[in-house]
Amino acid sequence: AVKDGVVWIEEAYRGGELGAARAGVTGEAPADVLVHYGFASRRIERIVEAVDTFAVSGDGERLIVRHKDEVCVVPSDHKVDAEDPVHVAVDLMRLRRRITPRDEWRQMFDENGRLMATHYWRDDMNGVDWEAVLRRYRPLVDRIHSVDDLYDILWETVGELNTSHSYVSPAGLDGDPSLRAGLLGADYGVPTDDGVPIVRVVPGESSDPLAWSPLRAAGVAVRDGDVIVAVDGNKLGHDLSLGEALEGSAGHTVELTVRTGDQARRVAVVPMADEAPLRYHDWVASRRRYVEERSGGRLGYLHVPDMVSNGWAELHRQIVEATRHEGVVADVRFNHGGHTSQLVVERLSRQVLGWDFGKWYDTPATYPQNAVRGPIVMVTNQWAGSDGDIVSAVTQAMGYAPIVGERSWGGVVGIDGRFDLVDGTEVTQPRYAGWYGDYGWGVENHGVDPDITVTVRPEDWESDRDVQLDAAIDYCIAQLGERPAATPPAMPPAAFGGPVEE
Repeated sequence: AVKDGVVWIEEAYRGGELGAARAGVTGEAPADVLVHYGFASRRIERIVEAVDTFAVSGDGERLIVRHKDEVCVVPSDHKVDAEDPVHVAVDLMRLRRRITPRDEWRQMFDENGRLMATHYWRDDMNGVDWEAVLRRYRPLVDRIHSVDDLYDILWETVGELNTSHSYVSPAGLDGDPSLRAGLLGADYGVPTDDGVPIVRVVPGESSDPLAWSPLRAAGVAVRDGDVIVAVDGNKLGHDLSLGEALEGSAGHTVELTVRTGDQARRVAVVPMADEAPLRYHDWVASRRRYVEERSGGRLGYLHVPDMVSNGWAELHRQIVEATRHEGVVADVRFNHGGHTSQLVVERLSRQVLGWDFGKWYDTPATYPQNAVRGPIVMVTNQWAGSDGDIVSAVTQAMGYAPIVGERSWGGVVGIDGRFDLVDGTEVTQPRYAGWYGDYGWGVENHGVDPDITVTVRPEDWESDRDVQLDAAIDYCIAQLGERPAATPPAMPPAAFGGPVEE
């Protein structure tokens, strides 16, 4: 509220929840805008074109507005130019502060203790004497000599609660982004003085703009078996590795000298900062092929990597193709958690209740859409946690699919990440506990036990086999023998029953 009106931040569109709509767009994303509504005028006006946060003066007539590293004071009821005398730019260079690290560390320790006591999901702190814990660890703060030691103390302190999602995440650990090494999305052989051989170029995924393949860009066409001889004219060898040559190149164009057979050529490439999306899609594609080949094309496959917007998008990227098969293997291994598990199980538990026909349909469509036609099995492992635990627990409670694999992570007291300490360190407090099916409160610190236990042994990791998918495939195929997949009915006669009698 301001004098005679209200103001609010209108968020700019930045390419959707995933940001994918801005893929390939240069320049900065649009900024949020500060908007004013006047009670007397009944008009809406954009009064500041770029804002991150703002505060209102006591009399409601001024706003303090921050955008990136700039702070200004402006009227609260109308737009002014930067040259207007009433627009005051705050000179932050005049600010000075002196920090005594140990005093700051003491404050951070106590603040973390207060936040946990205030927001932990149980008033009795799960039977832990929290004040006694703080008294035991507090003297250590006076004996440490670096902030890294403090982070260790904070971790040990919250660890006394034996509850998941008790995180201490220091700020600034990513380093200088301008120095980030570029990655080419490829697997390499042993470097020699003649260069670095490319064993395999990881293919991109056209449906995900973040999973582009630098070496398969237009005009590049680097292939398996080619050799990278030089980067920006600097010859690779024992004195210069590929990683060293690509330091600071993420997102910037570099010149590679590539040898194919006896021919060398130079190509312009833009290395990527993160290969994870590229390699993730490559892994999913390999698992899909694995399931289809070993099931003779009868089973479909989908993977859900997390329970937030990315995983929700991945589910819908894959579910149409997966449900065209007789049965489905739903893989939640390595699921990072989130909050959409209840939506995921609604999708995966759909049963065929009817069929939709159309003249131009390739095949009749299930009603509801993307319903599983036959058996479905879910695969999990010890790296599926949080909402990645819950999806398996709820699946067992609903009974629509058995769980194959290994016991999941076991952490279901959730967080919202609202609080930072004075140096930017993010600290979390387990705030939201869950009770699920036959487990009750027992998923926390235990995980979800699979219905069919399949342990991946060390030698299995190094083989071409996926023993957990093998077990899921065997189960589904056996179930299809007992309960065949739903099939559409035959086309009815004209007029749904023959000619109309006169």
